[in-house]
Amino acid sequence: MKNLFYILFATSMAMMFVACGTTKKQAKQSDAGVAYTLSFEQRRKYDYYFLEAVRMKEKGQYDAAYELYKHCLDIYPSSGAALYEISQFYMYLGQEEKGEQALKQAVRSDESNFWYKQTLASYYEQKMNLPKAIAVYENMAEQFPARLEPLMSLVDLYNRTKSYQNVIYTLNRLEELDGKSEQISMEKFRMYLLMGKQDSAFVEIENLSKEYPYDLRYQTILGDVYLNNDKPDEALAVYQRILKEEPDYAPAVLSMASYYQKTGQDSLYQLQLDTILMNDDVASDTKMELMRQCILQSEQTTKDSMQIVSLFRRILERPQQNADLAMLCAQYMITKNMKKESVPVLEQVLSLDPENKPARLQLLSYAIQDNELDEVVRIAKSALEYHPEALEFYYYLGVAYYQKEELDEALDVFTRGVKQVNEKSDKGVVSDFYAILGDIYHQKGRAAEAYAAYDSSLVYNPDNIGTLNNYAYYLSIEKKNLDKAEEMSYRTVKAEPDNDTYLDTYAWILFEKGRYTEARIYIEQALRNGGEKSRVIMEHCGDIYYMLGEKDKALEYWKKADAMEKVEEGETPPTEQEIKRLKQKIRLKKYVE
Repeated sequence: MKNLFYILFATSMAMMFVACGTTKKQAKQSDAGVAYTLSFEQRRKYDYYFLEAVRMKEKGQYDAAYELYKHCLDIYPSSGAALYEISQFYMYLGQEEKGEQALKQAVRSDESNFWYKQTLASYYEQKMNLPKAIAVYENMAEQFPARLEPLMSLVDLYNRTKSYQNVIYTLNRLEELDGKSEQISMEKFRMYLLMGKQDSAFVEIENLSKEYPYDLRYQTILGDVYLNNDKPDEALAVYQRILKEEPDYAPAVLSMASYYQKTGQDSLYQLQLDTILMNDDVASDTKMELMRQCILQSEQTTKDSMQIVSLFRRILERPQQNADLAMLCAQYMITKNMKKESVPVLEQVLSLDPENKPARLQLLSYAIQDNELDEVVRIAKSALEYHPEALEFYYYLGVAYYQKEELDEALDVFTRGVKQVNEKSDKGVVSDFYAILGDIYHQKGRAAEAYAAYDSSLVYNPDNIGTLNNYAYYLSIEKKNLDKAEEMSYRTVKAEPDNDTYLDTYAWILFEKGRYTEARIYIEQALRNGGEKSRVIMEHCGDIYYMLGEKDKALEYWKKADAMEKVEEGETPPTEQEIKRLKQKIRLKKYVE
């Protein structure tokens, strides 16, 4: 039975005390005409079992709680609290008819309990029995006239049943309780329009503005309502009245621009835009809202991005309150693929807000795309002054140094970066950190530290293919743990069967294990997938052919490898020792370790 009740029903401890405290009063009430009078001993037992049921429920022992609540009802069949609790169990078990019946009994048993009725009304809403839900909420609104919740629920339900007159009636009751508000007045305005009572709709907004005669925001709302409902003359009169009182009131200035736009007065509209956007005293938020409107209008009509950019530039030439407008401009340019033009704007963003991380990341992405390593270093180093905890900046800075072959600087950055790792860090990023650390340690001849770094990388991401490949390859070069190397390398080949680098690594491990025929299969796959461009793969191919007795073919591939002046992108240039060894193979026409 325990599994059936694997849910904690929403009944607070407060309900427990209410239930226990009302036992004596409920003992005199009747259910279906039958009166129940509890003796002192019965009351004592009832209270004990009820409290024990609550305790079991709190512990998650719902089967025991259910049985105890049933026992409470055996003692006192009309207990509102026990009926309520039992109804919740029935609902969960899918016995909705029993649950509804118990819940209705709980309500009849204790008519004064707000939450019993709230639960019943919510149940009817869930079952889409809106008339019954409305009836319960109306009863609650009458019984609890100081509570807003029933009225708010009634507004929603009357809206859903398109009982617009009842919506207005209920909103009026809310106003009596809570006073006039923009939200209530706007909703009544909308209802009147849906009912075709336009005059009443405008009177509602006029009354709102009269209620708060010194609040220009409500005056502006009145003008906007006129303007948006084909009453431009009335709107103009309201705006002019506001601006006469306060000429720089931004919302009214903005609404005036909308008036000029809607009435086709384009030159005045543009002039009004300038009045707002070039005014240093107008709040940045207001300018942001206006620029968003301008962008939206442009996208819906001319799609003239140069006009928008020109407007942004004029604004950004003026003193800025913050970086918001510059950031909006940059975002707009980025969406329009204006990469070059967005760079100085992003720099302006950082001059206004040096801690703006998205702007730095965008500039960093541009530098990475263009492979401008010095610029990556500049941006990432500066970013770490403001975001010393951001792993991504350590990563890109370290990679830039690594690609510039400044290994000491790269090692320093990655070492500092891993110190910022915590439980919230992205495991994939951390894995890549340790992977590159391993590569750096190996290049510096610190093999033990390299393998420790690779192990750490695989702890954070066991499927880091790059780590698995490099780890396996370096083990094979040192002829160490070849079984482990083969296992790791095989996983990379399974993951990316057309990757020439991974195929070469696997072939070389098989070569080191003396499995030359298998090695040939994978090295030839590597060649078919672009390996002929790699000096290392070509040399390995020659080595494998030599061990299979195809000495002429081996010599051919060694010579091709030797003729390659440039290494493949991402491939480590050969050392002097490696170059000499290859030439020795060619001269002696045999494999040399």
